[in-house]
Amino acid sequence: QVSPSEATVGGITAIYNFGDSISDTGNLLREGDTGILRYTTGLPYGVTVGRPTGRCSDGFLMIDFLAKDLGLPLLNPYLDRRADFTHGVNFAVAGATALSTTALANRGITVPHTNSSLGVQLRWFKKFMSSTTYSPREIRKKLASSLVMLGEIGGNDYNYVFLQPRRTNGRYDPISNATRSAESLAHALSLVPEVVQSIADAAKEVLDMGATRMVIPGNFPIGCLPSYLSAATASSSTSPRDGDGCLVSFNVLARAHNERLRRAIGELRRSYPDAKVAYADYFAAYLEILGHAPRLGFEGGAALRRACCGAGGREYNFDNNRLCGAPGTTVCADPSRRPNWDGIHLTQHGYRVMTELLYRRGLACPAAVKLPRQKPCPPVS
Repeated sequence: QVSPSEATVGGITAIYNFGDSISDTGNLLREGDTGILRYTTGLPYGVTVGRPTGRCSDGFLMIDFLAKDLGLPLLNPYLDRRADFTHGVNFAVAGATALSTTALANRGITVPHTNSSLGVQLRWFKKFMSSTTYSPREIRKKLASSLVMLGEIGGNDYNYVFLQPRRTNGRYDPISNATRSAESLAHALSLVPEVVQSIADAAKEVLDMGATRMVIPGNFPIGCLPSYLSAATASSSTSPRDGDGCLVSFNVLARAHNERLRRAIGELRRSYPDAKVAYADYFAAYLEILGHAPRLGFEGGAALRRACCGAGGREYNFDNNRLCGAPGTTVCADPSRRPNWDGIHLTQHGYRVMTELLYRRGLACPAAVKLPRQKPCPPVS
């Protein structure tokens, strides 16, 4: 933890964060999970910082580095009832979705880990604001000096399409099955309008309450992640790849989400001209890591697509039935040399580099906060 600076960066005195495992700092740990994410609440998760914290990495996340860069303490999870929330709250829950579990169930999609979707997190936020202020006017004043991080969220809505168990044996080993089925990809693509609308609607509610600075991240290039690469290889070694060695079909899905989200953010900017609403380009930032790994402190070559912690060895070191921490999994010698931690989430160093690329190198625009040595954003319509 760090003490808040006397002179806050850009006048930001608090951060309110919504999302999933990319930014959860301990909510799922407190909810409890009996699925494969239960391994994220114990070692080797947290090994780089000396203990498990409920973060899905070997150490800290982008939200932690951003808080530090803003001179604020690390965000405490909302479900830690004894925590100090003076400088913000983290509502993110690992495994969370943009759409409600009911909406996804109506589409034939089971959510295995948590019911704390974006709508639930938004209700937590409103409850917190109401309980710590006396009026809507005071809420607006509070939000005027706050940064709202709305995501990343929505990735799990698509992931769960591919994580429906096989009918043949009921095992939780379905991505490889999905890569053989154009229907599953079409199903995921059909969710994009609803998922993006859910994010946009949540943004409108928070902006209507008085938020003036908001960051809405897009999706990662999921076709570059060891989890998807491993499954596709198991299914078919001929799955089309791009120049970065990533799966074309899954990145088409991520691009479709991101393009629609960009358009929705453009509409938000026009509707709320006095607010700064930034799009954080996680897709471009991760490709930057893959394209310039040695310069950014990572091993090059095949190590870029191999999980540091996992099972199975081979090209990707990922086994969907044995997530990092499960019996039989191992950890690489130096997590800081790998971008990917467990096949799904990044290492602490991966997240540190992502934070730098996004908030100092112009990949989160227009800049919602002013940081030292920050590259200017190009004009945004």
